[in-house]
Amino acid sequence: FTVACNILVLAIPIYLFQISDRVLTSRSPDTLVMLTVVIVGAVMLQAMFDALRRFILMRTAVEMAAQLGAPILSAAARASLHSNGKEYQVLGDLQQLRTFLTSGTLLSFLDAPMAPLMVLVVFLIHPHQGFIVMTSAVLLLIITLLNQRATAATFGEANAHQSKANIHLDSMSRNSQIINALAMIPEAVKIWGKDTANSLRAQVIAQDRNIVFASMSKAVRLLTQVTMLGWGAHLAIEGHLTGGMVIAASIIAGRALGPIEGAIEGWNHVVHARAAYGRIASLLQSSPLNFERLNLPRPEGRLDVERLLFVPQGTKRVVLNGISFALSPGDSLAIIGNSGAGKTTLGKMLVGSILPTSGNVRLDLMDLRNWDPRQFGENIGYLPQDVQLFPASIKANIARMRDDATDAEIYQAAALADVHEMISTLPHGYETFVAADGAPLSGGQKQRVALARAFFGNPRLVVLDEPNSNLDSAGDAALERALQHAKENKITVITITQRPSLLKSVDKILLLVNGTVALFGMRQEVLQALANRGLSIEGGSFGHQIQ
Repeated sequence: FTVACNILVLAIPIYLFQISDRVLTSRSPDTLVMLTVVIVGAVMLQAMFDALRRFILMRTAVEMAAQLGAPILSAAARASLHSNGKEYQVLGDLQQLRTFLTSGTLLSFLDAPMAPLMVLVVFLIHPHQGFIVMTSAVLLLIITLLNQRATAATFGEANAHQSKANIHLDSMSRNSQIINALAMIPEAVKIWGKDTANSLRAQVIAQDRNIVFASMSKAVRLLTQVTMLGWGAHLAIEGHLTGGMVIAASIIAGRALGPIEGAIEGWNHVVHARAAYGRIASLLQSSPLNFERLNLPRPEGRLDVERLLFVPQGTKRVVLNGISFALSPGDSLAIIGNSGAGKTTLGKMLVGSILPTSGNVRLDLMDLRNWDPRQFGENIGYLPQDVQLFPASIKANIARMRDDATDAEIYQAAALADVHEMISTLPHGYETFVAADGAPLSGGQKQRVALARAFFGNPRLVVLDEPNSNLDSAGDAALERALQHAKENKITVITITQRPSLLKSVDKILLLVNGTVALFGMRQEVLQALANRGLSIEGGSFGHQIQ
């Protein structure tokens, strides 16, 4: 369609040439009518082909967004485990790429390869005119290259600062209650404003340079047309050209140089689109979701942890060092230790949220990295320390937002977590809608709903991080019953806690001190070892005297 559009656009200069050199000299109305009919048909065809290619580009952009949206979001969710969540902004890159596909800048780039055809036509009119157009085209290409080199770095700097500002804005949105309660709005706005100002400053510099080069390209094109008309008039005086040829050559030259000028004016869109494409490609290519995994049999719940070492990226601090232990299917373990001992980090590592620097976590002998992510997630449960529910009904939250979840599975999870009675007291029961901030549920109710979510699907391994941090006495009793139900169902349960009240519900205890295993064994053996060292656990403090 682009080739057809560019060929048919020659209809207007041909029409002017024929009127000037044939119709006006012959004074033939019939010739004028026939020429007009043919040219009108050509113009209508050109308009139709141009509309068709725009329709195709628009539908291509929509199809691209539809096909890539879900993979990008999945890959971003996976990659965000090891970063600050900036990968979610790649969805904005997809929107930017979709906008570029429907922009006039892309049409200019599509038309640019047809410029040599236009130059050839001008050469056929007269070589002198052709050389003028060629010289102008070379000048415009040089301007394009200079524009690219002058603006690429500053546009990249602007994008980097804008990305930081967006991350901070997302953080403000998630922590709005804290920001308002502690009167932190001025400070938060100041940080966002600093990054935004840096982005705008770099963008202004880049745009200023782009405007200068765009103005230069426009001046070159206009001077080219002036030169074409002036030299063409000279050639016409010498008898080498007719007036119609001069006008036609000028119009065709403008058509040849127009796409190059349009590309220069829209160069910032090209830079942004290319950077967006690079980030999308990098995210999708590096995503572990791209690699197919063998669909293994449903696990039994055996867990083997081998020599775990974890050093966060960009630091030299060892958070976990030489962690090793094993659990049989149906075992229950309490991980205890003071704050900062590495308990939460170990819990995240056991469910695959964090990958160890070295060492292995194996579920039924298979390393977590070699499980299919979907299958692995369906067979484990996780209650994080910072409980977050989705803005949806309690039913949907327990079902992990799955459309194919049955009511029986949801009830089974609620019963297993011993939260059915609590949900029944709510005005709308399982259909109660939970807002983004958890309203209308209290902190303890949110934690119990999240506990039911962890037990959804009858998982074989469940990790609970501080499951009773927000619970009252009734909630504590329900949690103990839930742990007993899990034991009866042969579910391997790991509970991270600083409260000794849960220790009576577990088989084994692991004491973490400064990222290493200080004690591990059966519950009574570990409690006796602590007592022999003169440590009391009644106050809920573990390991502060063990160095």
